[in-house]
Amino acid sequence: MHSTTIKPTTMNVARRFCSLPRLGALATALFLAGCSVTPTLVSQDEVRSRIDADTARMYADQAPIDAPVSLDEAIARALKYNLDYRLKKMESALAFGLADYARYDMLPQLLATAGYRARNNDSGGTSIGIEDRLESLRPSTSEERRHWLAGAEFSWNLLDFGVSYYRARQQADQFLIAEERRRKVVQNMLQDVRAAYWRALGAQRLSAQAEDVLKRANDALQRSREAESQRIIPAVQALNYQRALLDATSLLNLRRQDLEYAKRELAALMNVPPGTAFTIADNKEAPLPGIPTDVQALEDLALAQRPELREEDLRKRITGDEARKQLLSMLPGISFDVGTQYDSNKYLYNEGWIQGGMRVSWNLMRLAALPSLNNAQERQVKTDEARRMALAMAILTQVRVGVERYRLAMTDLQIADTSAQVDQRLADYAKASVTARLDSDLEAVRTQTRALLGNYQRANAYANAQIAYGRIYNSVGLDPLPDNFEQDDLKTLSNRISEHLRKTEAITLAQLTAAANATVTK
Repeated sequence: MHSTTIKPTTMNVARRFCSLPRLGALATALFLAGCSVTPTLVSQDEVRSRIDADTARMYADQAPIDAPVSLDEAIARALKYNLDYRLKKMESALAFGLADYARYDMLPQLLATAGYRARNNDSGGTSIGIEDRLESLRPSTSEERRHWLAGAEFSWNLLDFGVSYYRARQQADQFLIAEERRRKVVQNMLQDVRAAYWRALGAQRLSAQAEDVLKRANDALQRSREAESQRIIPAVQALNYQRALLDATSLLNLRRQDLEYAKRELAALMNVPPGTAFTIADNKEAPLPGIPTDVQALEDLALAQRPELREEDLRKRITGDEARKQLLSMLPGISFDVGTQYDSNKYLYNEGWIQGGMRVSWNLMRLAALPSLNNAQERQVKTDEARRMALAMAILTQVRVGVERYRLAMTDLQIADTSAQVDQRLADYAKASVTARLDSDLEAVRTQTRALLGNYQRANAYANAQIAYGRIYNSVGLDPLPDNFEQDDLKTLSNRISEHLRKTEAITLAQLTAAANATVTK
């Protein structure tokens, strides 16, 4: 028996070749369209639109400042409106969303498919006998040229479930790391607000007095020069006086500028719109706590509270889960699947059916990487331990340095307080003993300028003592608030911050402070 070969007709061959130029033209058009893209600069209108939108959103939904700002309100405004803190909150929310999303990777897969299949000729052919090798001369097909396909398959891979489980745990720990970083931002913000607030308050208290004294000092300099030119007083005496007065006013300007800048820093921390005028609540200076003596207890508290060390604890868990995940991926994978299928092909005996199965797969070549995986895991654990110990040592150093800085700041405050009192008494004596002589009046102006400088130095020393105390608070890792405060309004948040800080400083830190240490008041 001779076999019969079915060949395509001349017409079909011609149609195929005629379609090739069309396909080539289409491919060329798509290629040229892709190559026609050129870089385009952002227009000025787009830049201006972005600037207006960002500026409007920077200060949106902020409570206006309608009263002098206290320290508690300044901290509350920084927590609610500071843009850096808003960014950390968004990063924490993003990490939480990813952790929540990662849980769904542990669920089995349910894959639904649908499609349409068409061809320009029939699928089929002849057949040949297996035993007698006889070929059928009549071509046949069991598939329509056009038919619909649909299916829904439920599958579950045990290996993927295990890997997804550890991945979800890692993502949950990443969320906790983001929370610890948010805590760190809050603690640093508290320290920055405390520093800027007390410096700005010192500048505000002495601002009006400084304007008057500087004006009198400038007048005194001018009168001294005139007296020198007219030989009313000896030239050497006039020059010595001018030198002393210039030194005092120069230092006064430096101190004044240093404290004045602090108000701009405070406004930036509170996210106050530029040009907004506000005053700081001029409350009586609170007594400063004594110097902590039980530094060991402070160190233990810091090792338990600091966000950086808590982050290292979480990283240790992530490293362990990563090792388990890598080890699990070396095991055999077992998958189960079951699903329903549908085919509209009318030649089929059953157009719909249910099929299922189980499959085991194992990449044996990955077993060769097991020693390298163990070595990498050991090195990672040692690296994590070394980093954690180095960080712990740095934190312990910060605590001890913070206590020592506070001790030195308290000493500086005592000296500055005594110096300011002496300068003020000298100014009072000079003012009371003013005579008709020019040099007597000029000396009174110089002593008043020096007294004001002493007040600035005393205010700066008090601010430095508050800052040094805040560093102890920050180095220990204490939070300005214990829980979530996002839904509190500004007044409620200010009251909560005041109460929490008072309790923390009175209970936690006061227990570690020497009762014999005298407090410093104004």
